[in-house]
Amino acid sequence: MDIPDFGIPEQLAGRMSMAEQHEYLRTKLSRRRTLVTAGMVAGGLLTGCSGSGTVTANGSASPTPAATARVAGSAVTPFGRHLAFGADPKTKMRISWQVPFAVKKPYVRIGTRPEELSRKIDAEVRDLHTPGLTGVRLAVEQYYLHAALDGLKPGTTYYYGVGHDGFDPASPQHRSTIGSFRTAPARPEKFTFTAFGDQGVSPAAAANDHVLLRQKPAFHLHAGDICYADPTGQGKKSDSYDAGFWDLFLKQNESVAKSVPWMVTTGNHDMEAWYSPDGYGGQLARWSLPDSGFDPHKAPGVYAFTYGNVAFVALDANDVSYEIPANRGYTDGKQTKWLDRTLGRLRATREVDFVVVFFHHCAYSTSSHASDGGVRAEWLPLFAKHQVDLVINGHNHVYERTDAIKAGEVGRPVPVGASTDPTRDGIVYVTAGGGGKDLYSFPSGVKDSYEGHVRHRESVPSFHWTKSRQMKAESVEWSRVRYTGFSFLSVEAEAGTTPKLKVSALAQSGERIDHFEVRRGA
Repeated sequence: MDIPDFGIPEQLAGRMSMAEQHEYLRTKLSRRRTLVTAGMVAGGLLTGCSGSGTVTANGSASPTPAATARVAGSAVTPFGRHLAFGADPKTKMRISWQVPFAVKKPYVRIGTRPEELSRKIDAEVRDLHTPGLTGVRLAVEQYYLHAALDGLKPGTTYYYGVGHDGFDPASPQHRSTIGSFRTAPARPEKFTFTAFGDQGVSPAAAANDHVLLRQKPAFHLHAGDICYADPTGQGKKSDSYDAGFWDLFLKQNESVAKSVPWMVTTGNHDMEAWYSPDGYGGQLARWSLPDSGFDPHKAPGVYAFTYGNVAFVALDANDVSYEIPANRGYTDGKQTKWLDRTLGRLRATREVDFVVVFFHHCAYSTSSHASDGGVRAEWLPLFAKHQVDLVINGHNHVYERTDAIKAGEVGRPVPVGASTDPTRDGIVYVTAGGGGKDLYSFPSGVKDSYEGHVRHRESVPSFHWTKSRQMKAESVEWSRVRYTGFSFLSVEAEAGTTPKLKVSALAQSGERIDHFEVRRGA
């Protein structure tokens, strides 16, 4: 059966916002879904099958739409477990996973000993429908399940298993699927967190996961461009897309994310235009993140949480980006107002020593995408006003770290191994985009500069994006450390009389390529 192409004409797509594109195609995609399903029923293809079909070795989906036929629950194995904190990491955890077919009565078993999973919590099913898109012949149905665990005890290790009718994780044949997690401590103590962006599905991404797990992080920050099911990244209906990559991604990361909360935010490749007017329906289906943002249903990648003596703020830079404007202004300024209020509240909280902000598009970078003028214009004044201690970005697939920046200039040099004080020197910005996707480079003639290759201060040619989407050239002196291999951040936070953040960048080999300390009022 030939399925008609209801895509947006390219000349229209270039002039329409994501919301406008969604409205243009909404009825057409509904009609396509009807045509696809009708054609498959007529051809007898729905017999005995339902769900998202098979994902091939190269990551392409061989999907089938949902059907009335049932698959026995005992034949359906959960996969892709991933954790995330609720708004309070001491008492709230969210457990998410995927099943290849629809199941009945999904749930989580939980307990403080693996042999006694006495507490049972019902799970929510979020059925995500992807319409038949150009290049992907048929529609895809994916089933994501989520359980909210509240009222947990701080500083406690819990064991859990996910199941449904016909699949009990406490039964002898499924006990190997039991995982564990630990809630945040009641009082601040030393802990480690890790961070990167731009991961995707690849041997390099999986290798980074293994090295990351050896750091024993309390949680992991993902600065956006999570899966790359949309490899185009313009946030348009004309982007290419393969929903099957999400199945591969969640399977790839399960070895880490089943025990380490995976705190994600939204990159440009995560604007999946087929799911909602703002392209975040897919994110809402796949992830359960803290509901502490200004509108969790409109901007799921915007939230805040506090772990120990460090507060973390996740932002959606698609809202302010000059480079990729598909969702620019979609919150009508509400995100930025929320950011101002939230940073003020966190800075006034006695238990909080440090504030770390993470989002996708770079405030300061010299690699391929360079710096986003929208981020600089909207958010940097607030970071300075509230003395943010560390900013983590992705977007550029490299590692790059600035000196302390104050009022757009180098406030104080921060060589490898040095300490910096944000109350005096300004803010250090880190691009941690070496999570696993194909690597970028730096401007022609500009060399890597990392531990063992420490340099003196120098000027580097770069540019930043303007509101009119022009690349405005600039020569910068803030680029302190550069590295073009796969890598990630490992940050050790210490409380006590001399609180500090000990920031390290690790190559995929485990070699440390950069390190520095952040101390307030030192």
